[in-house]
Formats: sequence, C-alpha cells, structure tokens
Amino acid sequence: MKATELLRQATGMNLSRAVVDEAVQQRMELTGCRDRKAYLRDIAPEELTALVELVVVPESWLFRDPQAFAAAVQHVQLRAADAARMGRPVRILSLPCAGGEEPYSIAMALADAKVAPSAYAIDACDLSPACIARAQRGVYGRNAFRNSDLSFRERYFTPLGSERYQINDEIQRQVRFRQANLLTLDATRWQSCYDVIFCRNLLIYFDKPTVREAIARISAMLADNGILLSGYAELPTFVHNGFTPLPHRQAFALRKDDSGPAAASGKPAWFPERRQAPPCDGAAIPARGTPNRRSSDLARLMRQSLAPAAVLPPAPAALPAVTAAPVPMAPPPSQPHATPPGAPPAPRARPAAPAAGTAAPSPTRPAAASLAEARRLADQGRADEAAAACRHWLASAPDSAEAYFILGLLSEIGQQPAQAEALLKRCLYLQPDHYEALCHLALLTEQGGDPSAAATLKARAARVYQRQQPP
Repeated sequence: MKATELLRQATGMNLSRAVVDEAVQQRMELTGCRDRKAYLRDIAPEELTALVELVVVPESWLFRDPQAFAAAVQHVQLRAADAARMGRPVRILSLPCAGGEEPYSIAMALADAKVAPSAYAIDACDLSPACIARAQRGVYGRNAFRNSDLSFRERYFTPLGSERYQINDEIQRQVRFRQANLLTLDATRWQSCYDVIFCRNLLIYFDKPTVREAIARISAMLADNGILLSGYAELPTFVHNGFTPLPHRQAFALRKDDSGPAAASGKPAWFPERRQAPPCDGAAIPARGTPNRRSSDLARLMRQSLAPAAVLPPAPAALPAVTAAPVPMAPPPSQPHATPPGAPPAPRARPAAPAAGTAAPSPTRPAAASLAEARRLADQGRADEAAAACRHWLASAPDSAEAYFILGLLSEIGQQPAQAEALLKRCLYLQPDHYEALCHLALLTEQGGDPSAAATLKARAARVYQRQQPP
C-alpha cells in the first residue's frame, strides 16, 4: 500500500506527497530501515502512530476566537437547570482538542461565569497520543497565550519559569482526555450525548466524502437541541450538511436542522426548545421544521451569525493537501488591496497569446470546466495532476484568478503558507472581490501572527459577501 493511502486510512486526511515522503523518510532514518517498501509493508501499529504524529497539525492557543466560548457558556447556562433535573451534567465535547488549549479554555470560561463544576463535564479527544499527553500535562509556553487580554493566566495558571505555565488543578479536573479518531468512533454509542460540541478547523483537511462522513458522526453525537461551534472556514460546509447558523456574533455557532441528518433519527429532544437570542438587524429566524428553507433565508442567517462586518462568513472547505510547484507570477502591484469598498473589480489584463507550440483553450472547454477538472483530480488525491492542470491553464490564460486560487489552496493545505499567501494575493490582484481567496488569506495571515491584517481582509470579505447576496 502506498504511504499516502496508508495515512489517509489512518487519519482521513488528504496529505501531499511531499509531506508524506518527508515523514516516511524521517521515520526510516530513526528506525534504521533502508527499504521503503519493506517499511510500509511491515509497519506495526506503534510505528504507524509515530508516523501519524509527523503529519498531524496540532497548533492551537488558549481562547482562540473567544466569542465561541461566550456562546458555549450561554448555552450551558440555559441548559444547566434542565440537565440537573434529569440527574446529569451538561456534556461538552472538544474534538480535535490538540494540546488541550480549547477544552481548558471552555472550563476557564465556565469558571469565570460562576457555573458550578458539577453542572458540566468536558470530554476532549484527539487523534494524536502525543497531543493527549501534552494536554494531560497542562503546561504551556508563550505561544499558547496570544490574546491581548491575558488576565485568565493570572487566575488559572501557575508560573513555572522560562515563560512556561501550569494549568491549575481545579480547571484540569474538569476535562477528561482520550485518544480517538472521529472517523472510527462508534457514533451510535454516543447518540445525542453532547449538548455542546467544538469541532473547529478539522474538515479543511478532508475530501468531500470524508467531510460528509465526519459531519454525520458529529450530528449523531450532538443532542437535538445542542449547539455546534465550528471554524469560520467550515461553517458553510456544515450548513450544506444539515446544520443552521445561530445568531451568535463571531462565534460560528450552529444547530441541527430538522431537514438534515438529525431528523432521520426521530429521537426526541433532550431539552425544551432553546430560547433564541433576539435576531440581529431585526430579521426573523425561521422556526425549526420550516420546510423548504429558501436560499435567501440561509443567506440572512449567515449574515446574522457573522455580523459585524469585521467578521466574515467563511470559505468552503479547502481542497486536499498538495505541494504545488511554484507558478511564475508577475510582480504584484505596490498597493494590491487599494480597491475601495464597494468599487467594481479592477479590469483584467487581456490574456497573453499562447506561446508557440501551446494549444489555446478550446472554445468548447471553458476555464470553468478545466478548473473543475483540477478540483476533481485533487478530490481524488491526484494532487500533482491537479496542480499541473492549473499550471497548464495558466500557460494560455495567465489572468485566471481561479487557477491561482486553487493553487493557493493546494499550497495552504500542503503546509506551504508563504507560497499559498503569494498565490492568493495574485488571485486577488486579478479579482479583488474573490470572496474565498479573501477568506483563506485572512486565515493564513492570522496564523502568521498579523491579526490586524487578518481583520482587514475579513472586513473586505464581509463586504463582498454582502454585495453578492440576492436582494
């Protein structure tokens, strides 16, 4: 079995050949194995776990996207009395939990809100045993504290020196950690178990079939009146798979939709209907069970859940990972983001004539079809062919913003952030109102440690999103 397929089966992740090859090479050197075929053929479960550790992305930090924790606290407070009458705590799941930053943030937020420790229970799971071990230790360095307000560190951590901090026992006791893979969990065992689920920035590593399977499992584990907190780049994917956004600003919160997978189970709700917060901007929220929800209703809900303008509805889930070869790029303009808000996109340059010996695109095979083929290839794990298809198209259509966008996504998930940023910026130079490129560039910029630039990109994307909605 090929290494990429082996890791895909173990993790569900689409990984680039370069990432996989580097991981295999590192493990072969450490184990003293010189025969790649023999290494893959005879790999033991313990060695496969060590190989997986080299390809997972465990980065997170405490109180990442703090509005999500505020929404979770509100939901727990609404549910606590009903749960107590049923003789159980409010149940919360963090998956994937990385090194424990997210579940500990939940516990700290609930402690700040004076929610009794006995009123809730937090489960936290991750594919990586190393992440689980780190979470159980509860020791964090400066990289875990990225927010401007770090007062929680004074309340809930003990300094260890050398900019390392130990989580306090009362918070640590609130979280139960276990190693688990969402795609192999027996979701029926946990049917409607959780009132709150955090599942953020996981789906971006999956192809479409795996995304659908993952969402079905999450839906099965979430109580019918539970709340799901997603990453902003995944909210539309959940919406298209049986979830409805909730009007918690900047929290990327959703509930199960009666028309989605949750309805098929026919299970009764654990709690009475949730008291809805007042809708933003005076817009009405369709009641649960409203048939044939119109796209305009969905767009309005998306706007409600993501207002104000500085926070945007996210781009769809990213393409499978691939290390894209560098693409020749023209020098960027001196002010690539100078387009005023609401202004029409800058006129595109006329495509250069095809080079000698290069066939021009056929009139019967427009750009959309060719680039759709690139997406299809990527979805099938044929990442190099997908990148080659984009480069082939750019040879004859050098002003194709969509081709640069696809290559940017491939580089992003292929763990080449600098190249991804360059490609996405090129896309935006050609098409300043490319909503998805703005979303992904905002995410990369934020991960790169520039929250101010990320906020600017989010604001631009929010304006684009609003202009694109039907009246």
